Amino acid sequence: MNTQIPDTKFSRAFWVANSVELLERLAYYAIFIVITIYLSNVWGFSDIEAGAISGVFSGTLYLLPTFLGAYADKIGFRTAILIAFSLLTIGYAGLGLLPTMLESAGLVSYGMDTVFNGLNTSPLRWTIVPVMVLIVIGGSFIKSVISGTVARETTSETRARGYAIFYMMVNIGAFIGKTVVDPLRKSMGDLGLVYLNFFAATMTGIALIAVFFLYKSTQTEGEGKTIRELAQALVKVLSNVRLVVLILIISGFWMIQSQMYATMPKYVIRMIGESASPGWYANVNPLVVFVLVNFITTLMKKQTALRSMTIGMLIIPLSALVMSLGSIIGKETILGLHPVAFMMIVGIAMQAIAECFISPRYLEYFSLQSPKGEEGLYLGFSHLHSFISYILAFGLGGYLLDKYCPDPRLFDSAEAYAEATSHAHYIWFVFVGIGLVSAIALLIYGRIVKKSDAQTT
Repeated sequence: MNTQIPDTKFSRAFWVANSVELLERLAYYAIFIVITIYLSNVWGFSDIEAGAISGVFSGTLYLLPTFLGAYADKIGFRTAILIAFSLLTIGYAGLGLLPTMLESAGLVSYGMDTVFNGLNTSPLRWTIVPVMVLIVIGGSFIKSVISGTVARETTSETRARGYAIFYMMVNIGAFIGKTVVDPLRKSMGDLGLVYLNFFAATMTGIALIAVFFLYKSTQTEGEGKTIRELAQALVKVLSNVRLVVLILIISGFWMIQSQMYATMPKYVIRMIGESASPGWYANVNPLVVFVLVNFITTLMKKQTALRSMTIGMLIIPLSALVMSLGSIIGKETILGLHPVAFMMIVGIAMQAIAECFISPRYLEYFSLQSPKGEEGLYLGFSHLHSFISYILAFGLGGYLLDKYCPDPRLFDSAEAYAEATSHAHYIWFVFVGIGLVSAIALLIYGRIVKKSDAQTT
């Protein structure tokens, strides 16, 4: 009897795709963790304006990939990846070059402290928008094409291991990217935020060169779905009341989770000082998820997806409550850390645990609610919660920072600033409320769905 040993080796295209994914995530998270600080400290946007811009930026990154993925199927993955990294390199370089050009024009000067000479009131601030559009388009291509490459370059025997490698590369890139930020910001001040963009452009430039010379797929490119078919699918998803309600409820979780980027960096620097390390605090999230996600998913495998998600949703308001305690309990260090830093780390770890309960089972539940044979198409829109939550979360975060933890440069004395930030913890009370409403809504949703399914049966 002949037995054929399955081929467990991965193609060169697979390894190239995963390697450049690491570089892209490294570049993205290096920029994204301080995006609101960069927009305010370098470009002069208020907290509210910076929140709105970064919210639309990040939210759109979760809406476009499905549509651009369909276009990538038509033009071929190699071409799509080359376009993506070209746009990303130009975009990141632009984020560094534009303020440098404005400085040479005498509109702004940089040092350990930024001194504005009109940029915070000049229409020239908005020249950053088209540059950020380039990054959104490039990043949206990457989100769809790299994961698609993993699917095409693996077999049924190697797919699970292939996606495990892909997930590992994403987390390594995110971890390294956030690690780079704090040393650069602390050593160079706001000028470091400018140079950080050149670092990101270098990473995506290296990825572009690697794809150009090394990426060659043996897989035939498919036609994929047309934009019209995707638009029709989106309408179908939005007409499914059960899915729309679930998307809105889960958006409450992601509104709190995204404060790791929207509010936390400015909050800890303003409450602790320049010695704060928001990049390191944020790294707690991928570390905890990486360690616990498989354990928690296995632990909950006999429980329903809704029950697992409900446990996560009950944890999330507690995480926001923990974050609020840092500015309340005093100034005595905890394990050598400022109390704001310590409580922020604990809160972020709790959010990561909640994510382990929610994210894998959310995708499972979403796929089960999709029409038979259209699971893949529907899952393309499963991240609509990120589109909704990022836009709302960054906008709300900017407003709350402006109200309860404003920019210290707006004040003439330390006493005046201390008075202005005396209720900074109120920011997290708002997210405790959002988390509680979302958790209660999911409990009610579960009961209604269970009753509805029982009647149907």
